[in-house]
Amino acid sequence: MARHERWVMMTTLVMLQVLTIVIAVYAMNSDFTLGALTRETPPAGPTPSPEGSPPVPVITAGPLLAQVRAGNGPLPTKGTLTRQLTRALGDEELGTRVGAVVIDAATGQQIFASNPDVGITPASTTKVITCTAALASLGPDARLTTRVVQGASANSIVLVGGGDPTLAGPSAGNRSYPKQASLATLASRTAAALKAKGVTKVTLSYDASLFTGTPVAPGWKPGYIPDGEVAPVYALAIDEGRRDPDQRQPRVSDPPQYAAAAFARLLGKYGVKTAKTVRPAKAAAGAAELGKVESAPLYALVEHTLTFSDNDLAEALSRHVAIKEGQPASFEGGSKAVITALRRIGITKGVQVSDGSGLSIRNRISADAMARTIALASGASNPDLHPIAPGMPIAGFTGTLGNGRRFTERDAKGQVGLVRAKTGTLNNVNTLAGLATTKDGRLVTFAFLADRVPASAEPILDRLAAIVARS
Repeated sequence: MARHERWVMMTTLVMLQVLTIVIAVYAMNSDFTLGALTRETPPAGPTPSPEGSPPVPVITAGPLLAQVRAGNGPLPTKGTLTRQLTRALGDEELGTRVGAVVIDAATGQQIFASNPDVGITPASTTKVITCTAALASLGPDARLTTRVVQGASANSIVLVGGGDPTLAGPSAGNRSYPKQASLATLASRTAAALKAKGVTKVTLSYDASLFTGTPVAPGWKPGYIPDGEVAPVYALAIDEGRRDPDQRQPRVSDPPQYAAAAFARLLGKYGVKTAKTVRPAKAAAGAAELGKVESAPLYALVEHTLTFSDNDLAEALSRHVAIKEGQPASFEGGSKAVITALRRIGITKGVQVSDGSGLSIRNRISADAMARTIALASGASNPDLHPIAPGMPIAGFTGTLGNGRRFTERDAKGQVGLVRAKTGTLNNVNTLAGLATTKDGRLVTFAFLADRVPASAEPILDRLAAIVARS
């Protein structure tokens, strides 16, 4: 395919993506088919709580809008691609351990490989694995629900966390896409239900028992939470545990209590007074619901997670996979469940994870497993996985590839807009994994992972992706 034709194709894809977002925004602000799609069955095999009652189901449904299809152009010339990639992989800035794989999305054929099966610290490209498992396990139309239920008496209520870290607090601004559930909306609905019963004074408790285990992953550095990289992982939080929703730091030390205190203040604004003390408590099984709010559908959450490398949302998705797959909703349970979900779609080796975000230095993923996962997510036979591709940043334009530092070098900037990829960065770790359409119209996926980088290898990774895109 000529370069002009290729630009036309890419422009068309961008316009389709814009249309997808517009439709999604409309869907989340209207009654567009969502009411008829609510799932009635809870996640399969949930782990019982200490009190013996299962976690409250938090999954409802909505439409899948994004689709990806592989092109049918000829494969790139293998010899030329091999020579160019091999030469670029020899750059000393990549360090001494690098895995590199290029795969034909349509057939799964490995077009290029260098250390394809070596487990390498993937950093934030781990989110590709987490999000793929979430889509495969939960489905693209799943939503996360935060509820308020009746407590032990008519004058007591329980705020029940549904594992939605994007729940917007009182001072959060409006985000157009994906639309967030609002704590203020939940307070308004709850207050209306209470007033209808003649109740204007309540005792408020909160239930964050949906997630279990330690809130800090093995392999996380002590500075991650103080530096604002991530919040402690709980099933109840607002603004991803941020004290100021517009600032990365500080993160609050007790997200559930912080969210419940904010909820109490909101109830007061809607005419319902709460007792001064707000304590944790377990909601009774089958307790009457007084109000609920739902997150954006999972496909939109996945797109946000990948585009903006959202650590908090990735960790929440991992735990929801754990619940669905019958594992404890913990770091360990999430890791096991993610691997289980991947095996069902054909990724049977090369993945070892300790968290969902990629902050853990214990994670190991092979370049072949990463590139193959993206290929599966792009295939016509896996429509539920298609949100992976539109979620990936566009080179030079969006997310972590749109910060003005990527694809700016002479040997890469010609491919701006022609590569979609997830980045990964930790100390001495640089990774890039995604997909591109070759000059002849063939969709290929790639993974370039390096975890012994002496400084920063980002320009070299961009060069490698550019070589694939212009092959």
